[in-house]
Amino acid sequence: MKAAVPSLKTKTTTFDMILSSMGIALVFVATLLLNIKLPITANGGLVHLGTAMLFIISILFGPKKGAIAGAFGMGLFDLVSGWALWAPFTIVTRGLQGYIVGKIAWSNGKNGSSLSLNILAILVSVPFMLGGYYVCERVIFNSWIVPLASIPGDLVQNAIGLVVALPVCILLKRISFFRT
Repeated sequence: MKAAVPSLKTKTTTFDMILSSMGIALVFVATLLLNIKLPITANGGLVHLGTAMLFIISILFGPKKGAIAGAFGMGLFDLVSGWALWAPFTIVTRGLQGYIVGKIAWSNGKNGSSLSLNILAILVSVPFMLGGYYVCERVIFNSWIVPLASIPGDLVQNAIGLVVALPVCILLKRISFFRT
């Protein structure tokens, strides 16, 4: 009787699941442990390093893993941190943001190695994040005006994410594992 030998596809799928799970965990921990509630608004106003981790994972591993890490890492944070009402919006908004960053950063065969594409990817993703949370707050607070107060904090969060993620990605891309 022959012993079952795992196929290359099975090994790849398992490795992809491990990377995705690690991405979720890294985004969750960066959001949970490294966050500051801004005193400028009553609604939201949370700045955290989960956004930087979302950008890093999207740039290093592409749109699928970026979307999974952003959606489930930050969605899980919302569920365990008293923001459960926001979780469905976070899952969609941050999943989309991770996908956009990864898709642009990995376009033209660059696989996250082009600084200019990585900057463009992050900048293009920001309006989608702002829009997603604006709609969320519109639904939650039943107002088109109240959500405007969260935009400055969201912009700060994305700016910090960009400033942290880009140097980290540049350094990590020097390691052969990350030069896909």
